[in-house]
Amino acid sequence: MDNPDDKSMKEKRHERSRAKHQENNEKTGGDKAYASTLLLPRTKFPVWNEPPVTRKQYHERTTQELYEWQAKNLEEPAFVLHDGPPYANGNLHAGHALNKILKDVILRYNILQGRKVSYVPGWDCHGLPVENKTLEKLKADPNTLPPATLRAAAKQTAEEAISTQRKEMDQFGLVGNWKHEGTYRTMDPAFESRQLRIFQKMVKGGLIYRHFRPVHWSPSSQTALAEAELQYEMHTSTSAYVGFSVVEESIPEALKSVIGQKKLKLLIWTTTPWTLPTNMGISVHPDFEYSLVSRNGHDTELLIVATSRLTSLSKLLGEYTVSGSIKGSALQGVVYWPLFHGGDIPDFTRPILTGHEVLDDAGTGLVHMAPSHGHEDYQSFLSRGLLQNNPLINIVDAHGRYTSAVQDVWGKAVAQRLVGLEVLFKGNKEVLALLEEDKSDGTKLLGIEKYRHRYPYDWRTKKPMIIRATAQWFANLDEIKERSLQSLDTVEFYPTASKRRLQAFIQERSEWCISRQRTWGVPIPFLHIAESGEAILDEASLDHIIALLEEKGTSYWWEGPIEEFIAPSLTAKYPANILTKGTDTMDVWFDSGTSWSSMQGGVADVYLEGSDQHRGWFQSSLLTAIAVSRETAVPQAPFKKLITHGFVLDDKGRKMSKSLGNVISPLTVINGGSNSKSEPAYGVDVLRLWAVSTQYSGDVAIGTVALKQAAETLRKLRVTARFLLGSLQDAVSDNRIRPTNLSLLDKYVLNELWNLERDAKQAYDTFAFHEVVASLSRFVNATLSSLYFDVSKDVLYADPSSSPNRLAILYVLNSTLQTMIPIIAPLVPYLAEEIQASLEGASGLSVFQRGWESVDQTWRDEGSQKDMEALLQVRKAVIDLLEKARTEKKIRSSLEADIQLILPDGTETSPLATLLYHEEAYLSRLFIVSNVTLENDQAKVFDQEWAFSELLQIPDTEEYMRICVCPAARLKCPRCWSYTKEEEQHVCGRCKDALSDKLDPIVVEKA
Repeated sequence: MDNPDDKSMKEKRHERSRAKHQENNEKTGGDKAYASTLLLPRTKFPVWNEPPVTRKQYHERTTQELYEWQAKNLEEPAFVLHDGPPYANGNLHAGHALNKILKDVILRYNILQGRKVSYVPGWDCHGLPVENKTLEKLKADPNTLPPATLRAAAKQTAEEAISTQRKEMDQFGLVGNWKHEGTYRTMDPAFESRQLRIFQKMVKGGLIYRHFRPVHWSPSSQTALAEAELQYEMHTSTSAYVGFSVVEESIPEALKSVIGQKKLKLLIWTTTPWTLPTNMGISVHPDFEYSLVSRNGHDTELLIVATSRLTSLSKLLGEYTVSGSIKGSALQGVVYWPLFHGGDIPDFTRPILTGHEVLDDAGTGLVHMAPSHGHEDYQSFLSRGLLQNNPLINIVDAHGRYTSAVQDVWGKAVAQRLVGLEVLFKGNKEVLALLEEDKSDGTKLLGIEKYRHRYPYDWRTKKPMIIRATAQWFANLDEIKERSLQSLDTVEFYPTASKRRLQAFIQERSEWCISRQRTWGVPIPFLHIAESGEAILDEASLDHIIALLEEKGTSYWWEGPIEEFIAPSLTAKYPANILTKGTDTMDVWFDSGTSWSSMQGGVADVYLEGSDQHRGWFQSSLLTAIAVSRETAVPQAPFKKLITHGFVLDDKGRKMSKSLGNVISPLTVINGGSNSKSEPAYGVDVLRLWAVSTQYSGDVAIGTVALKQAAETLRKLRVTARFLLGSLQDAVSDNRIRPTNLSLLDKYVLNELWNLERDAKQAYDTFAFHEVVASLSRFVNATLSSLYFDVSKDVLYADPSSSPNRLAILYVLNSTLQTMIPIIAPLVPYLAEEIQASLEGASGLSVFQRGWESVDQTWRDEGSQKDMEALLQVRKAVIDLLEKARTEKKIRSSLEADIQLILPDGTETSPLATLLYHEEAYLSRLFIVSNVTLENDQAKVFDQEWAFSELLQIPDTEEYMRICVCPAARLKCPRCWSYTKEEEQHVCGRCKDALSDKLDPIVVEKA
């Protein structure tokens, strides 16, 4: 059932709408004798323009032609916005649109400010996305095709994607030189040459080294990945509680009396049971207390568990008794038997280590260590020198499967069960099965449970990762970390919190794995001795190889004979028959991270990308730039300002996914979809308004609601422009007429224009584009539509064409139009050009060629603003009373009413009263009524046929002014419909003058 109050509000809105409609009909067509004499708006500017028509008219002049014009005509130094290259893979999505449009707004604003801009769009062409797509097209598995075949096909795949994406980006209305020569690709020979030379400098600086150690490995992509390429997802692992048997001879004397004849076992908990065959140690905390636990029904065993974990493990342990305790430090020197060995070979025993990194917030307080599959484990063993005589156990291959090396380590029986199984799946289950079946040394598997946690996934294949020891190339970041962080002190971050995010990512990294086991990429050009695996990577060798690749292209690394790649200085020492070429390629973040080298000076004014680039392109750009400029006294980041935007989600806050059916293509927004009702063709200006209307530093939603809001914003801008152009008759003369009688409202609107331009500039300068849209919307809706347009229509339509009041309003309207055009131009360039063309014709200068002319500083008028705000409070009370009279069906139009403002005695000198008396002649226009009088005697108010009144407190006093609405005292003028005609008159005095006026052409000062 409807709420009565809601129903009343609906009735009020309908009543107002009907009255307004009838009033307009009457004024424009109700009296044929006078309708033609009204100066109604006339313009060719349509309420709506079909997107294809708009694009055809204004696309070239606002994109390619504009970029070429500004490059020739605007002065240096150029404002440089460096483009972070998107992957040349697939069609564009809403995230691409958000990114490119934000960049475009920045460029256009700078052009309007008279600054030359430099913007070179780019594409990231190497790496797995392109290679995987190529393999799909060729129906081939990784590492099965000749390198030359794969690389040629991958290059074609990238070129096809670039062609598609270039055409799609062209629909976003982006300024720039989008021809081949105006863009860059990371597969361009010149780009690859600069990248290799940067790599050479890093080698010379001692920052590049090769090492066999655990790295993040993607079995689905069969390559190492850097931290920046991981995507953490919720993942369910099968965790296990496992007991390792302590070697009896190593047990401390103090414990032997407690243990007696029982077996002592170390209870560990692991979420990666598949790594248990590579266990090389167990770590305990030296300061923790560990209990010796005897479980009921297992009288021959004692388990060592952190005392603090006993309560949490009660379900696993069942009924138990504590036989004793020991400090973790006392376990130093104790050794234990591996799970998969009988114990008759002492060399196979493993040590207990102590470390403060052990925690007791989960598990058992004892940590299983597998240095082949854990970064921390590896560092712990390396720092203790434990890997010198105990090499890493390497039994997992590139596919994430157990290899035949299992037999070398653990024997034939175990190998028969594990070899060939994927460690994350069947291999994990089989390890647990082996432990469950083996009772030769007591209970080994005490329990398993499902464990839900965040786990790294390959961000491209969306499949889980492992950590695996392989030989990889690394960049030493410890050497450049301090200077990298120091360089950020002079960078401006938007939002400011993003600085801490980038600092944290840099701070926590000590090295960067830059090698990838793929074919489509820039080669790491090293030779190595086939028998020993020793790498030959020095400056002389690099200089020779890079020069050859610069001459013949990087693909020649796979095609050319090895003899050509041996530097002359090395031929005597290294015969060709003992050498082989490395097969690794560089991390694509190293590719795009060196793109700063293409800029003159190597420093951009702005980098703008998504928040994921703090761990990606932002970081790789900074690290490579700092790595090759260590000789400079003050480190310089490759960007002066760094801007971050969020991800694009659907209107329910979900990531877009084909499986969810919530993907919204930006091209569908522009051109429409198969269902024109649910997917209308909004055009590019709506897409652009969507992109700039939200606070993009967080995640941005796109959906029906957001797009309709953007479309409504565009509609209001168009309707506003249409009214302004219509009132000016689509013409602005160069004759300058200075308005001499600006009303208080005129001055107020000019002051609001001054504020609008100031706020817009501040927002543009700080990249807060949503604030520009918000300021525009407030000005258009509150200042213009709801106030100034309503108040001014009567004068515009009915006054003589040359009346001072009308000319003053036209000056304000023209000033409004001239101020708004450059403000909206970076956001909706097609609309700005369409408005400008209505004023000057299609052959006139582009909005961007005209530039941003600052407003007249004399418009700043705080006094008028203060006075107008006081009058607007009175106006609000008047409008409420008029609405009451309309609801009671006493009036249809506000012009049927007169207003009496009754001031109590003694308040005549108050600021409000003084203002009201000063503006008394203007109040009827402001309130849109036929007459307003100021009174101090209320007796005659109640002599009217009807009246409504309300009290309004006079500011800074305790007195109240009475506002009265009553019937208009005079008669209705058949021309202007105001009740200002005397009985003997045919029309009111104002209309009589208008009818005798020659209707001279409008002449307005050009703002």
